[in-house]
Amino acid sequence: MSQRLTIALDAMGGDKGPDMVIAGADIARERHPQVHYLLFGDTARIEPLLAQRPALKAVAEVRHTPDAVAGDAKPSVALRAGRQSSMRLAIDAVAGGQAACVVSAGNTGALMAMAKFVLKTIPGIDRPAIASFFPTLRGESVMLDLGANTECQPENLVQFAVMGAVFARTALNLSEPTIGVLNIGSEEVKGNEVVRAAAGRLREMPLPGRFHGFVEGNDIATGTVDVIVTDGFTGNVALKTAEGTAKLFTEFLRRTFQSSWTARLGYLLARGAFKRLKQRTDPRRYNGAMFLGLRGVCVKSHGGTDAIGFANAIGVAYNLAANGFNDRIKEEMQRLGDAKPLPDTKAAAV
Repeated sequence: MSQRLTIALDAMGGDKGPDMVIAGADIARERHPQVHYLLFGDTARIEPLLAQRPALKAVAEVRHTPDAVAGDAKPSVALRAGRQSSMRLAIDAVAGGQAACVVSAGNTGALMAMAKFVLKTIPGIDRPAIASFFPTLRGESVMLDLGANTECQPENLVQFAVMGAVFARTALNLSEPTIGVLNIGSEEVKGNEVVRAAAGRLREMPLPGRFHGFVEGNDIATGTVDVIVTDGFTGNVALKTAEGTAKLFTEFLRRTFQSSWTARLGYLLARGAFKRLKQRTDPRRYNGAMFLGLRGVCVKSHGGTDAIGFANAIGVAYNLAANGFNDRIKEEMQRLGDAKPLPDTKAAAV
């Protein structure tokens, strides 16, 4: 892709901002040399970092912001008190048309609250959802919601399915992604009323993909479907469980290969294979959660990531913005609305 666009970065977000953000932007610059960056944050801290990277400085503009959102700030407090923060002004740049997308490694709750307040939701979408990638035996899959909506109604899950399918088509280049609703069993009679009602609706809809039916927790890693739909409570638990299991497995491997001299020798012989395994499961490779359903592209990077991970999050934002992701969601919602009116249901309060 050769499209030129501007990306707004919350330079103060994350555990190691602005150092990590600037280093990540420099890596992303090499991958996407046509991008211009708006860096929001403390000029006194950002300018010396840019001086060390003249190529990035040539395609970046720094906009001083006196405040930054704390990592432990409550979303409601950040929304009221953070109007001049690096996070808020970066989002404002997207709303004002100065940037095509925004990336932040800051407070997730605050970012969601600000983005929803400033950017608003796409017509036909009641609530935005957090979506991200999962490594699977078949490649990669998309899962949503990962924490934005702890309680959902059937129509919320239906909207998540539509957005997730468009996301998979755009980010993973899948022409007809398969969609599954996460449940405690694959049988149609399993689960609560919400998931059963959502599945019934999805079976009848002309989706931008193919509805598979219910999937279970073990289907996430096997890649049974390309898009896994669930509420934010379940999705967040599944995400944290997967992350914890991966760390546990890594620690088991480390202890095993340190247990004896023969085990150490086995590691040396298989070192190349383990290096490839590490690269395949590197969480930095899947960094960059998208807030789907907003009238603007907003990507959340993991707060504890490094420059490589942040560069990957910038890549996700660029890919979605350059391929007109939000326009595709609008088109799908309009198409579905024309085909069959959506039920007038409202999501339960979080």
